[in-house]
Amino acid sequence: MMQSRTGRFGSGRSLTAAAMTAAASLAIASALPLSAEDGPKMTYPETRKSDVVHEYHGTKVPDPYSWLEDDNSAETRAWVEAQNKVTFGYLESIPEREKIKARLTELWNYERFGVPSEEGGRYFFSRNNGLQNQSVLYWADSLDAEPKVLIDPNTMSKDGTVALAGISVSKDGKYAAYGIAEAGSDWNRWKIREVETGKDLNDELKWIKFSSAAWDKTGMGFYYGRYPEPKPGQSLTESNFFQKVYFHRVGTPQSQDILVWEDSENKDWRASAGQTDDGRFLVVTIGKGTDDKYRILFKDLLKRDLHPPQHLVGEFEAEYTFIDNDGPVFFFKTNKDAPKGRLIAIDVFDPAPEKWKVIIPEAAETLDGVSLVGDKFIAQYLKDAHSQVKLFAMDGKPLGEVEFPGLGTASGFGGRRVDKETFYSFTSFTSPARIFRYDVATGKSTLYKSPKLAFNPDDFVAEQVFYTSKDGTKVPMFLSYKKGLKKDGAVPTYLYGYGGFNISLTPAFSPANLAWMEAGGLYAQPNLRGGGEYGEAWHQGGTKLNKQNVFDDFIGAAEWLIKEGYTKPEKLAIGGGSNGGLLVGACITQRPELYGAALPAVGVMDMLRFHKFTIGWAWIDDYGSSDDAAQFKAIYAYSPLHNLKPGTKYPATMVTTADHDDRVVPAHSFKFAAALQAAHKGATPTLIRIETRAGHGAGKPTSKMIEEAADRWAFVMKNLGMSWE
Repeated sequence: MMQSRTGRFGSGRSLTAAAMTAAASLAIASALPLSAEDGPKMTYPETRKSDVVHEYHGTKVPDPYSWLEDDNSAETRAWVEAQNKVTFGYLESIPEREKIKARLTELWNYERFGVPSEEGGRYFFSRNNGLQNQSVLYWADSLDAEPKVLIDPNTMSKDGTVALAGISVSKDGKYAAYGIAEAGSDWNRWKIREVETGKDLNDELKWIKFSSAAWDKTGMGFYYGRYPEPKPGQSLTESNFFQKVYFHRVGTPQSQDILVWEDSENKDWRASAGQTDDGRFLVVTIGKGTDDKYRILFKDLLKRDLHPPQHLVGEFEAEYTFIDNDGPVFFFKTNKDAPKGRLIAIDVFDPAPEKWKVIIPEAAETLDGVSLVGDKFIAQYLKDAHSQVKLFAMDGKPLGEVEFPGLGTASGFGGRRVDKETFYSFTSFTSPARIFRYDVATGKSTLYKSPKLAFNPDDFVAEQVFYTSKDGTKVPMFLSYKKGLKKDGAVPTYLYGYGGFNISLTPAFSPANLAWMEAGGLYAQPNLRGGGEYGEAWHQGGTKLNKQNVFDDFIGAAEWLIKEGYTKPEKLAIGGGSNGGLLVGACITQRPELYGAALPAVGVMDMLRFHKFTIGWAWIDDYGSSDDAAQFKAIYAYSPLHNLKPGTKYPATMVTTADHDDRVVPAHSFKFAAALQAAHKGATPTLIRIETRAGHGAGKPTSKMIEEAADRWAFVMKNLGMSWE
């Protein structure tokens, strides 16, 4: 959650890579996983129980592990150390672990490029040589010129845990504002680098979270959002409220930044601001949760007055994502009266709803993004969770589609109205991202960058199937595997899901998934309700009182894979991260017999208290809140922490989290792991792996991703009865 899809000024939400899976060239053996009868129950560190009880609407709920919420206490640190000792002792006893890691390292070692962008006649793009912990940002005067290093995060820390968290280049290409994240925290520091010299200015901005930098037309400064400084020692847990938007002028201290927007009465309102490309208007987009529902303010900068921005459209009832403008006419992507999205035009000086003009009407596919490049609208759609891109004239006349080689995900297509070119990437489950240059006038795509691979993508297959969920809803699912896979009812299968926050899981390449497929394993990725694959109705179908639909969809996917003869429970592993960690936690408490292994990562496990920490309050849009009596009843019924039943045999489980996760605080995983270990009846392991100097996932160095992936797959291999030949 709180992921961002790229908006006009760098705000909104973007989708992340679907799976953080990893594997090795495993050969499948006929051995069975451990069961309660196969050996003695594992010994875990003793976890103290307290007598803390919370009362919700007359219901008393014990919280015996509440002391683990204090991540600064010596007792919690000792518990973490003891749990990691057990976990890593178990993982180190798996003989294949190092071989898995070696294979993953080979597969990860390929050159990767980001989608280029152009500012002031200069091109900017990222590149990773394969095993660099962090990608490096380059710039060049032309596409054919020798690129120069602009920012190399690998030089900022010895362990690779300092990451580039954001980049924004001034319109003239002179300056690059960039954000730095340390040890995986959501907190960023922003600095300014002169492109030509590669030297930093003295400017440094602090206490920035979930914000980019939007330069003004002159290049004199940029707009950004920041929160109040947290109390000492509470930066990773304290709730974040009262964001303000400022304008920072280059060469001045942060203390002199100009306040652009604040709301002292609504602590949960957040905003992003930026100028239109013509420099005439300031546009402020206000949100107050994770839903794409906004208020839009604007200010005509030709009127040199001190009046604050005025309201244009929106009262948090629908999405209004600003795309571009044609003088006073603003173009918005919206789902107002169009659940799958459409493009409308609003004259800011005559904004009555009856005067709005529909430019691109709602289609059967879900409108996922729009840009205006070369006087053409480039509309990105999701068609059954894979990319479809259509072009339209400024009056809405259809101008054809961009052709792609199969089921995949296209991203990019950024630029300005005056540009003649744009760039995009295309990736699939079986092929890493390739970068294309697109000529807007001719509609021709030209390959710009393509990685050299140590495998043949033609050896693998990706297909899409549809199955029926518990209530009769048809749900799509991608299946990826190596050619020649036999449906013998015992295929080792990894089922990965998310299902929330309007986030769509689309095809994405993963070196780890590739290794799993190399080994003969099946990778399955269903598109659960709660996501954005089929528009706002699909999203709302998996939120609040409808959240059980998400779990039913995931359970339905598992049952379909078994019914169709792909696998069986003891050969089925499930995984997911963040909201997907909640998904896995809920599904193993509801149907523990259905899976052989489970990997809940950085999950929201205590559904009664998630809104008490950092940005958790924003998730009420999707989850509801225990403060509401009806919502409490629904949440309490599936909250993973509160639905573990003593004496139950749960699947082999390895919970994963990180000590610097200030998105989903690690207390969720700590408490769930402690309760799971106490409740579990069998001999299969229930472990927790706690990464140090890491956060929710963004910016994680390559070395840590490989290590974690090797550990996850070593765990799955052992507990699904897989071995090396």
